[in-house]
Amino acid sequence: MKHKKRFYVLSILLLLGSIGYSQNQLPSALTDESIECVECHKSDDVSLYQQWGNSKHYGANVGCYECHQANEGDADAFDHYDYTISVIVSPTDCARCHENEVNEFVNSHHSKAGQIMGSLDNVLAEVVEGNNAFITPGFPHGNSAAAVNGCWQCHGSQVKVLEDGTLDPATWPNSGIGRINPDGSAGSCSACHQRHEFSIAQARRPENCGKCHLGPDHPQKEIYDESKHGINFYANVDKMNLESSKWVVGEDYSAAPTCATCHMSATENQNITHNIGLRIKWNNRPIHSKLSHETDEKWGLASASIHADKRRENMEDVCAACHNDNFTDNFFIQYEGLIDLYDRKFATPGEKLYKAALPLLRKDEDGNHIKFADPIDFTWFELWHHEGRRARHAASMMAPDYTHWHGTYDLAKNFYSKFIPEIEEIIVHGMKSNDKKDKKAAKELQKLLNKTLNSENHQWYLGKMDPVEKARRKKASDEFKARYK
Repeated sequence: MKHKKRFYVLSILLLLGSIGYSQNQLPSALTDESIECVECHKSDDVSLYQQWGNSKHYGANVGCYECHQANEGDADAFDHYDYTISVIVSPTDCARCHENEVNEFVNSHHSKAGQIMGSLDNVLAEVVEGNNAFITPGFPHGNSAAAVNGCWQCHGSQVKVLEDGTLDPATWPNSGIGRINPDGSAGSCSACHQRHEFSIAQARRPENCGKCHLGPDHPQKEIYDESKHGINFYANVDKMNLESSKWVVGEDYSAAPTCATCHMSATENQNITHNIGLRIKWNNRPIHSKLSHETDEKWGLASASIHADKRRENMEDVCAACHNDNFTDNFFIQYEGLIDLYDRKFATPGEKLYKAALPLLRKDEDGNHIKFADPIDFTWFELWHHEGRRARHAASMMAPDYTHWHGTYDLAKNFYSKFIPEIEEIIVHGMKSNDKKDKKAAKELQKLLNKTLNSENHQWYLGKMDPVEKARRKKASDEFKARYK
């Protein structure tokens, strides 16, 4: 089969993709430059030397200099024992051998992760959580240590080169996957393929993704661990054939899928891809779930031409290695039902209420809303950014506890016990104001709140449940109690 031809270069396969050379093009021996590098580093940096010695690079006679060589005039180039090198190995450097993999990566959401800078997340890290006390040569006006040590380490920072050729400590070390490198390239291959061994087994394990994909707002790692997929992986890790150069699901292993299996690795019908969005139909990060090709279009990615429905077909192909069509089709019906529930009941009405409340929230001297200066700012942010994401992500990966108790339960609890009472309190304060604009805004907000709470999704909160539904629920409750008398 076509896909097999690409993966059988056993002795030289690197990471999740093939090395970009045919076997007879590979160096027959280490270059003199790399030999000289090794002579020092094998004693000065023993761990790095050992890691490289265990790598596919070593087996292919690819050494230190082949990756770290630089040209005079490069932004981060410096002289090192008469050699011009750079510390950072950027995607541009990796593309010397791995051109296809890098092209896929740089056109994916991963390489654009740095675009989060300036978002609400960064307002939190830089202003609410942080200050400007972290002063470095590259940031004489200061920076937030919370952002430097938090956001930037996953999303990436813009690495700044100082006048003496060293890298600014606010921006390096950094393996953020959307890092902006001194050569202008975006991304960091080492975010997933850890230096200097670049183990394919390590890159395929779910822990590899867990550096960034975990926590209250995107706990994919915890979700995976809870799912049947994760349970099977940890119970059968010895059957996963993780070291195999050719790693086709359903052919080389069948015990369980990992993150790489579903989003990147080969199937009988698909090659490896380093564009992790090509098997994802829905982008569940925003307030409202978006079709993935629409996000790609907004970000200017070439993959915008691949419709979300086609991406679902790509994922269904992965599922087909272990599941029949009925199982897979019904799963997607369940999953998209949860997306619809979240949006109709919470996201759409919640966003309308929050926006209607903005004129009544704290403002700066220019009349602009001060983000996160009122309790409702945090409440609304967590409703969609935390609970809403958890519910959607968990449903997409078949984790029932996260879908319910960490997702829709927390979403409903905070919507009714915090968000709605805070809206009501804002209305009261607005009505008491001597400002006519405030009174008008409060009246409009009250009107919208009444409409929302009297709608089908929320009328239970007012004791106005539909009589037929009320009777049905009482019958079910009575039957439950009777069973446990």
